[in-house]
Amino acid sequence: MSLLDLIITPAFAEGEATGVVSGLGGLGDLIPIVLLFIVFYFLLIRPQQKRAKDHKTLLAALKAGDEVVTNGGTIGVVKSVDESFAIIEIAAGVAIKVQKQGINQKLPKGSAAI
Repeated sequence: MSLLDLIITPAFAEGEATGVVSGLGGLGDLIPIVLLFIVFYFLLIRPQQKRAKDHKTLLAALKAGDEVVTNGGTIGVVKSVDESFAIIEIAAGVAIKVQKQGINQKLPKGSAAI
């Protein structure tokens, strides 16, 4: 016996472990990782894909006369739309050109009092 054996109790290996997870061998170590990925998919990835699809649909359906809010919070009425840009009137006689991707949401009619 050494001096360290008196201070620190030696740890000896146990016999073979029993249980459901240990019976799977190395596969048992992957189960928590797979479960974590499934949780991430349903709580993070899937809702984000749905929001992206809804936003793409909103931009495709955008037309003149729609009242919108930009990502910067500017409220206005769409005057014209092309492939990448939209002209938005934010006040009487004041119009700005924004990228379509910068439009956040469509408002109900009458929300933007210009």
